[in-house]
Amino acid sequence: MTLCCRPFIHCCHLFRPPRALSWPARGAPLLSPGMVLDDGSLPNISHRYVDARGLRMHIAEAGSGPPVLLLHGFPESWYSWRYQLTALADAGFHAVAPDQRGYCRTGPPGGPGQPSRVADYSILHLTGDVIALMDALGEQQAVVAGHDWGAAVAWHAALLRPDRIRGVIGLSVPYRPRGRAAPVAAMRAGIGEGFYMVYFQQPGVADEELNADRTATFRRVLTAGSGQGRLGIPVVPPGGGFLDLCPEPDALPGWLSSDHIDTYAAQYAESGFTGPLNWYRNLDRNWELTGAWQRAPVTVPALYLAGDRDLVVNFPGAREMIPRLKEFAPRLREPVLLDGCGHWTQQERPAEVSDAMIGFLRELA
Repeated sequence: MTLCCRPFIHCCHLFRPPRALSWPARGAPLLSPGMVLDDGSLPNISHRYVDARGLRMHIAEAGSGPPVLLLHGFPESWYSWRYQLTALADAGFHAVAPDQRGYCRTGPPGGPGQPSRVADYSILHLTGDVIALMDALGEQQAVVAGHDWGAAVAWHAALLRPDRIRGVIGLSVPYRPRGRAAPVAAMRAGIGEGFYMVYFQQPGVADEELNADRTATFRRVLTAGSGQGRLGIPVVPPGGGFLDLCPEPDALPGWLSSDHIDTYAAQYAESGFTGPLNWYRNLDRNWELTGAWQRAPVTVPALYLAGDRDLVVNFPGAREMIPRLKEFAPRLREPVLLDGCGHWTQQERPAEVSDAMIGFLRELA
């Protein structure tokens, strides 16, 4: 199952200039009439929409100071960074967590209810959204942190725009340079047609499966991918579906509550899963688009954190690659592996992740 974007199969991964765009000022009404905050127990986190070059992007933010962008993974939202938003704010940073393209309140290009075209979700679109968000915030530079698919976007933002990215933090998914072959065929040959990323290539199939009962989807997926889950290589059984890999739990892990699950399920009520799944449907397109960066390193300061029970770390050969990551990101700090932690890094171990992030950020000051 692990919901990483590509586990070691790489497909490409402070001044304030005058604001050139128009968007709601901080503190202005941010939500549609009748819409309430996702979680009323998070009073120090505010919400608004910004114009990210035509994409109406919902962001959650807290604090003031040097900007830190927090990019979520699949199937998550800004809410996966709820602990880090307040921790970073308390440490003197402006923490900003968007719902990324196709997700939740941001939804697809063109707005809610618009068709979700696969080609609109390439890695160039996704990294472009990061730079557009920085422009909307009036920031010339920022540190960008990402988890799972968000890590791939963060690594690629640092790779493609080192002039705009002061540092990069990757959770779960490390940076690996572009491979020699298109990834989907390699996955089919190496793991099989049932590998979950290959299964996700089918239009509409996983979309319908995951959306049929969103509460059950999040309960099963979040539990299965955690440090308490019992998940092996995520290969969908013949004739089965992705959720067959994620059994109904007898009990929720300690870091996860029914309120958390209900929040995620409600956030996906309008947007559904097609936009998020379209990120996977661009794996080969991303590989084609990033040919100019073959074997290119990430040159900005970098930090990598992961749980030692994360399926990304436990893919064959993956753990052995961690000591070599500095070959691909020469300014990488010593990688941090969290004992007993699964895939949902910043939610399972919020204090440890926040402390590591803040330490890295203060080194950049």
